[in-house]
Amino acid sequence: MRLMLIWILNALALLAVAYLLPGIHVEGFISALIAALLLGLINTLLRPLLILLTLPVTVLSLGLFILVINGLLFWFAGSVLKGFEVNGFWAGVMGALLYSVFSFVLSLLLRQKISQQDR
Repeated sequence: MRLMLIWILNALALLAVAYLLPGIHVEGFISALIAALLLGLINTLLRPLLILLTLPVTVLSLGLFILVINGLLFWFAGSVLKGFEVNGFWAGVMGALLYSVFSFVLSLLLRQKISQQDR
């Protein structure tokens, strides 16, 4: 149940990013759900492999290359899915940053809500 709620919160975060950034477009909530699922799968399966392969560049850039990886993966998800569009690399970088901030804040609020209910 918690996993479904996080998935829905990530879709809402994606809709908020699309609302705030002009280079990112999401057709509707269903497209946002599918895009959030794909982004979760990409971040779980592909991102660690890319970070491992680009470790020397990441170390030399003091970790800033991870922003490039995140932007490229966000852009990739936008190019694969219909209904989710990312117009360029910099829109992908900004979208990935905002998406991660929104997802973090929403997950934090969810954890606080759950911990208050457990008391």
